[in-house]
Amino acid sequence: MKQIPLPIGPEPLATFENYLAGRNAAALEHLQSLTMPSAPLYLWGPPGSGKTHLLRALAYGCRQAGRQFGWFGAGDMLPWTLSPDLALVVIDGAQSLDATAQQAAFALFVEASTHGVQVAAAGRLPPVDLPLRDDLRSRFGWGHVFALHALTEPETRAVLKREADRRGILLGDELIDYLLTRFPRDLQHLMRLLDGLDRFALAKGRLVTVPLLRQMLIEEGMPEAMSP
Repeated sequence: MKQIPLPIGPEPLATFENYLAGRNAAALEHLQSLTMPSAPLYLWGPPGSGKTHLLRALAYGCRQAGRQFGWFGAGDMLPWTLSPDLALVVIDGAQSLDATAQQAAFALFVEASTHGVQVAAAGRLPPVDLPLRDDLRSRFGWGHVFALHALTEPETRAVLKREADRRGILLGDELIDYLLTRFPRDLQHLMRLLDGLDRFALAKGRLVTVPLLRQMLIEEGMPEAMSP
């Protein structure tokens, strides 16, 4: 189990207020009105659709209410245990759980349900398609299941501009065009690029531009941009 640090570096807190819902308004509304404990919750969708953001926002709200949460995911050290003070259990990256983690997740799910602890999980696939043992796959599909959609291009542009404004960066259309045509439109990936570019610009004392982004990629040995 790991606790998600809030906040994380220069990134903003993941809250319901700063989540751009787009076509995911139903999922956002459900989480905002959730009274814990309630039926289990499962979010699924492609990378960049906001699954982890919503789970982080739910965990943040739990902590703001003076309650504790546990965060579990593929690659986390075992055993996974349900501490008596937890009000929320989050299982992220469901599609990547190996056989041992699946066993731990199933036991955790059953124990949490027995003790009235809210369970919220996310994965890239709907429950029925998860490459998991049958009993765990059925648990993920028990309660409320929401399919999340990736942001459209205008919505992605709006998020990039909002985050740039928050950092005091003048993010021109040329740079946004470059990001959206040369890199995967996974919002997490784009946010990491923006964070890195912000730090690089401060270190160099220069404005954020396409040439500066190219220089950063070269100097820091980051992956090359995709061909147009």
